[in-house]
Amino acid sequence: MSPMIDKIRERRGRIEERLREVEENFEQQMRQRGFEPAQAELIALPGPLAKLYAEREELRADLEELKADPLEQRD
Repeated sequence: MSPMIDKIRERRGRIEERLREVEENFEQQMRQRGFEPAQAELIALPGPLAKLYAEREELRADLEELKADPLEQRD
């Protein structure tokens, strides 16, 4: 594999790991406040939850962008 492909896959792995952490934290904090995580898009989120939600969405977008990279499609 080329160094460029390795770099992309390494970055993807870091993003996936951070996304899992953020999703776990977000869901836990939602439940602690009496909300179901599925309600996130239907309610006004308090500051800390809004921040986690925004980070989660940004990580998801970054991950989708990497998955769409033609180099990522190569083996």
